[in-house]
Amino acid sequence: MIYSVANPIYDCVFKFLMEDERIAKTVLSALLKKEVVSVEMRRHEHPNVTRDKISMFRIDFAAQVKEDDGTVRLILIELQKTWVDTETLRFRRYLAAQYNTEENMVKEGELKGYAVPMIAVYLLGHRVGDIDKAVVYVTHNAFDYDGKVVEGGMQDPFINSLIHDSIIVQIPLLHGKINNRLDRVLSVFDQSQRDAKNQQIVCLDEKEYAGDSDMMYILHRLGLAAMDADVRQEMNDEDEFYSVLEARDTQVMKLNEQLTEKRRQLNEKNAQLNEKDAQLNEQNAQLNEQKAQLSEQKAQLNEQKVQLSEKTVRLAEAEAQLKEQKKQVKAMVKAMISNGMTIQAVAKMMNKSEEEINNLLA
Repeated sequence: MIYSVANPIYDCVFKFLMEDERIAKTVLSALLKKEVVSVEMRRHEHPNVTRDKISMFRIDFAAQVKEDDGTVRLILIELQKTWVDTETLRFRRYLAAQYNTEENMVKEGELKGYAVPMIAVYLLGHRVGDIDKAVVYVTHNAFDYDGKVVEGGMQDPFINSLIHDSIIVQIPLLHGKINNRLDRVLSVFDQSQRDAKNQQIVCLDEKEYAGDSDMMYILHRLGLAAMDADVRQEMNDEDEFYSVLEARDTQVMKLNEQLTEKRRQLNEKNAQLNEKDAQLNEQNAQLNEQKAQLSEQKAQLNEQKVQLSEKTVRLAEAEAQLKEQKKQVKAMVKAMISNGMTIQAVAKMMNKSEEEINNLLA
């Protein structure tokens, strides 16, 4: 027989379920893998699903747990459930509040002044990274300097007051496989069993729970939740809240995609501008090099002009000297002719031809 019952993934249904002491003991015993002798629900928070915040349902339990050696000890169980990805800061703030609460301190006996040992249980409607196990137990160990595990004294209240263990349940990884007691208890959260037409209902096979009175009691309780008008209305409220949240997240996702595309285009334009700047810098470098070469050529030309000017000056000086010498020779020739010397004698004396002497006298 298939039972159509309320889906305990809803906060209101889960609250309705866990308020029953027998069911709370059944669920917590399966999670802790220890017998919960008694359990008391303490202050808890049930969110108003109309508020604009991510839902996080919390319940505090004070449980008497039987240890393997037969002793019974009191522990505090902080159970937190969320449908969607939630900032871990929200969990940390709640745990910090529990650490600071005087109510969680032992008031009398030899443990007076120490905190009640605490275990945090997270029921997540999403996966955590690449962890492929539906249930993960995170426990603490102590090590010495050489890395060896310290066994003795680890139950000291000083340590248990400052450190807590955690149990993480990834609801998306519950796929109908029942291999142990915990699998059977958590199977009611398996979302692959949701009704195809109504996500507020899960369809559970009675055969899986045959002979298990505790599980049949849970199914009966979930059936009552499905028939409770107030619970159904709260489920509708949660659906409405999450539909708005999903629409908002979809819009945010689209805006992020648009922003990413604009950033990509901007980066591409920046790359193009950088490339153009590089080309412009290269061209400027070439122009500067050409200017430097031109300046060097101008300097060389100016130097050549200076040298040419110096040569022109020296040539003019040489011409002037030659002209002066020619004038002096001409005067000397005329003087010698005036003194009665013949042209032939003057030419022979000056080692010149008669024609050159005549030219000087012309």
